[in-house]
Amino acid sequence: MTFFFSMKIRTARKRDAEAITAQNVTLAMESEHISLTHATVLAGVNALLSDKKKGFYLVAEENKTIVGQLMITVEWSDWRNKSIWWVQSVFVQKPWRKQGVFTTLLDEVKEMARQQDVAFLRLYAHQNNTSAREVYELIGWHQDPYVVYHFPL
Repeated sequence: MTFFFSMKIRTARKRDAEAITAQNVTLAMESEHISLTHATVLAGVNALLSDKKKGFYLVAEENKTIVGQLMITVEWSDWRNKSIWWVQSVFVQKPWRKQGVFTTLLDEVKEMARQQDVAFLRLYAHQNNTSAREVYELIGWHQDPYVVYHFPL
């Protein structure tokens, strides 16, 4: 794995909304073959960037260009009396894959979570997104025994 030492990891700002939106739209198509509406995703990204209670994005920058991202949303665990952070919207641009971008983003999230006494990190991946699932397992993530359901409203 090659790590680029000029790569900068930082919390996303409102000015990053367009880049994050474009990557989210690409992510949905690549991972789940879903076509998302740019305006809806942009509104969602801006909503999160405007409200820290919803979560935050970390971005990886190389030469002032965002090459990767991940989003954290927070779940409260009454069982643990601590937060659980959900890793979501993970995306690395194709030329930057297998270059250490995701690992670097995740290392930063782990350190932030430790400092904030988070119980643990969770994530979910579409069952057909085998490449993502293989990466998660390769770097030490374990599949939980839970099945995820949703109820459309």
